[in-house]
Amino acid sequence: MPALSLDHYNVYCADLEATVRFYERYVGLTNGDRPPFPFPGAWMYAGDKAILHLISESGRTDQGSGAIDHIAINCADIRGTLDQIKQDGLPFEVKKVPARPLQQVFVHDPDGVMIELNFWHEEDVAELQGYDPMSNKITAEKQKVPA
Repeated sequence: MPALSLDHYNVYCADLEATVRFYERYVGLTNGDRPPFPFPGAWMYAGDKAILHLISESGRTDQGSGAIDHIAINCADIRGTLDQIKQDGLPFEVKKVPARPLQQVFVHDPDGVMIELNFWHEEDVAELQGYDPMSNKITAEKQKVPA
């Protein structure tokens, strides 16, 4: 039985409203239709697909394995994304993948889940100046990038 694709991921969140706002503002997902479950939650959509299920106050005591390092989402408009993140003072990290036309922005959601925003085939942003993707470090003195 071959896997076809990832359907969705689920996050247990302490503050449903703040978590919905985060994914709308920084990831570009849309809060959409959700079945009438007997506990608070939200389904966050990328286009017509609910890729993130949020659950809050479900009464469950176990919260999953905790073994997942991060979730990666393909996005567009790295410059606009970074401008919004900087405007709001959200901590972030920018990286470039070696030998691929891929820039990544890493942020954490309100519950500490690391989110990797992938931007394929976009012009390199100034925040990568001096970044060496092979060492994953700034190798030259990084110039101050205007906020």
